[in-house]
Amino acid sequence: MKNLGFDNAKYVKLQSSKIAERVADFNKLYLEFGGKLFDDFHASRVLPGFEPDAKIRMLLKLKDRVEMMVVISADHIEKNKIRSDLGITYSQDLKRLIDAFELVGLKIGGIVITHYKKQLEATKLRKQLENSGYKVAYHYTIDNYPNDIETILSAKGFGRNEYISTNADIVVVTAPGPGSGKMATCLSQMYHDNNNGIKAGYAKFETFPVWNLPLNHPVNLAYEAATVDLDDINMIDPFHLENYQKIAINYNRDVEVFPVLNQLMTRINGKEYYKSPTDMGVNMVGFCLKDNDICCQASRDEIVRRYFAAIVNQTKDKADENEIYKLETIMRKAEVSIDSRKVYTSAENLAKKTGEPAVAIELNDGRIITGKTSKLMGASSAALLNACKAIAKLPDVKLLSEEIIQPVQTLKTHYLKGNNPRLHTDEVLVALAIGSNEDEMCKQALIALDELANCEIHSSVILSEVDINTIKKLGMHLTMSPNYQSKKLYHKSS
Repeated sequence: MKNLGFDNAKYVKLQSSKIAERVADFNKLYLEFGGKLFDDFHASRVLPGFEPDAKIRMLLKLKDRVEMMVVISADHIEKNKIRSDLGITYSQDLKRLIDAFELVGLKIGGIVITHYKKQLEATKLRKQLENSGYKVAYHYTIDNYPNDIETILSAKGFGRNEYISTNADIVVVTAPGPGSGKMATCLSQMYHDNNNGIKAGYAKFETFPVWNLPLNHPVNLAYEAATVDLDDINMIDPFHLENYQKIAINYNRDVEVFPVLNQLMTRINGKEYYKSPTDMGVNMVGFCLKDNDICCQASRDEIVRRYFAAIVNQTKDKADENEIYKLETIMRKAEVSIDSRKVYTSAENLAKKTGEPAVAIELNDGRIITGKTSKLMGASSAALLNACKAIAKLPDVKLLSEEIIQPVQTLKTHYLKGNNPRLHTDEVLVALAIGSNEDEMCKQALIALDELANCEIHSSVILSEVDINTIKKLGMHLTMSPNYQSKKLYHKSS
């Protein structure tokens, strides 16, 4: 069990209280949620102790006052935009979010389809959602948004958008991913509410960057590393400094757009509520670090992981050199390098020694366990089994005999016409589960899988999607060197 650097219970309590305070200024508050609600694994990695579902726990404390509004761009629907972390489309993730909210008892106030230009798939999705009983609205593109304030605040702008009436005094606005139009949805709803005599306001649920940590604090640098593809840059909020003579950290997009957004909100509300983009946010993260050193080290580790992800994506033609340069700059600021990742050096050393792909795992107690490629299984499969044996304190013996493995290999190569006879991680774990019925050591190794959560793991080659997904499901932190196991031009996912 790794030491914790973040007080999750304190965070849920403080954040809930601060949101309740903000609502007191209005009849209705539109609360824009950035990041992920159910599965904020970035936050849990850089702030050990932060629970991935902390935001949902916080909302459940305010459950009787909350309605959820989910936003999706018609362009994303039409293009079948994919969430790379989940491997599903934004449309599928929209449905996943709706189901997940209802499962925990959060009411769905409505769904907004933004950037609507009569796209066929968006029209179909609306009909499907309405047939399931949900309120759906179209929001349209506005020329020169957000700069042409007169047009935006007219019948040709927000006035053209369809309005969703809600009953709760807190409307949480979220989306499957960035670029969905959450902010514009909040403003449009505020415009209609205020025209109907409802005093509506806006706030932003923030996690990163943490406004009351230093600009180059590793936690904030890790956020910058996570968003290099969006060109986000952490910076001192100049509006906050001018108005309060206090340093606060924000990021470039919020700072750049604040003057115009503030004018829009002031015109809608008839009063200025915020003097800086930091004022708009509700973020108590910085008050809940209980061990700064632990969070700093976890954040440095995350920066290195982000670098490895980027160089692998570059090999796959999914990232450009500019992202790599930015991450190298961030690593220098954080005073880390790839050699600081123990599992990287261990896996690479073993790969050089054997001439074959190798994998290394750092257990939560600091021990390094390795796995090498054999005729029976891949290096990641071997490493998982070796790690389970180490955790369960089992002798260094073969858990799975050739008699168990060979029939699986025959299935893969003969019946399923595969080229790779070695067992992938999921196949090895199924074999381990079967063996646990009669073999006590297999049973103990299977139980040890729970202890792999939050362990570090590195592969000297790019793994198959099958292995990557299995490792993610185990909750491990994976990095890979940017090398394919073979020189084939076509690399299958299994």
